[in-house]
Amino acid sequence: MPRLVECVPNVSEGRRRDVIDRLAKAIRGVPGVRLLDQTSDVDHNRSVFTFAGDADAVTAAAHALITSALGEIDMRTHKGEHPRLG
Repeated sequence: MPRLVECVPNVSEGRRRDVIDRLAKAIRGVPGVRLLDQTSDVDHNRSVFTFAGDADAVTAAAHALITSALGEIDMRTHKGEHPRLG
């Protein structure tokens, strides 16, 4: 029986719908992964993506999300309700 893994990353973008849609598309583009949920908060300027699949596919989707986010989000200009760490 294959082992399912879930990943629930927070991304520092919750206002620009076009960017959020491209981030979700990066996840959906990985075979074997299902995007289960996506929520965004305008005040905090954050989005949370919940996706699952086998471990290799989820790892690939996480990398795809990271790559997409790095190209879309500039933390030097990011504004939100709570401070960022890391």
